Amino acid sequence: MATKSEGMGSGDPATAGGAGHGGQRSPIVWQALSALLLLAMGGIHLDLVVNGVGGVLGVLFVLNAVGALVLAIAIVVLRRRPLLVASVLSVLFMVGTLLALVLALTIGLFGIRETLDFPLVSTTLVVESIGTIVLMVTTALVFRRRSPSDRQPPSEGRS
Repeated sequence: MATKSEGMGSGDPATAGGAGHGGQRSPIVWQALSALLLLAMGGIHLDLVVNGVGGVLGVLFVLNAVGALVLAIAIVVLRRRPLLVASVLSVLFMVGTLLALVLALTIGLFGIRETLDFPLVSTTLVVESIGTIVLMVTTALVFRRRSPSDRQPPSEGRS
């Protein structure tokens, strides 16, 4: 029954996409979780800068914090296609940051070899791993929730 109602929505945003069963609220909860995890990641990097990480790495950490703040705001305020773009960019941002930390822990990155006993490294691994998963779910939900006009290829309708 759910697939039949999905294809023939009433056009009312309150009832479209199964909102009667909580379908409309679920993506909002995931967006909020995504934003919180982006802010946590950025906050960790900003805390490290405030507590002594300097040089090029410090600058990169500040840029990470700014990027995380911008993406967190975008995840919360944007809708439709811009939200999908922000969500995909957020996944890539989080994965990139996690990959950079893993590289720094294993083979080194930018001449820096990180260790697990450095402040907040373990916390960062957890936050970024969970953040990656949450952002992937958010992106999937946003992709699935797009309006039918967003799903049609641009070449459709030409003779």
